[in-house]
Amino acid sequence: MGTFLVGAALAVVVALVIRSMVKDKRNGKSIQCGGDCKYCGGHCHMEADKKDRGL
Repeated sequence: MGTFLVGAALAVVVALVIRSMVKDKRNGKSIQCGGDCKYCGGHCHMEADKKDRGL
């Protein structure tokens, strides 16, 4: 019974982490983008702007 509870709690935590990562990705705050555009030429911010404008 205890193993099931620990497994269920772990599954909930993992699901919340994944949900947070997806939400951040949609908002343009992914792990790959550190906000320093000298490495990507602003590509990550341009994609977020297009999404905000519905393009």
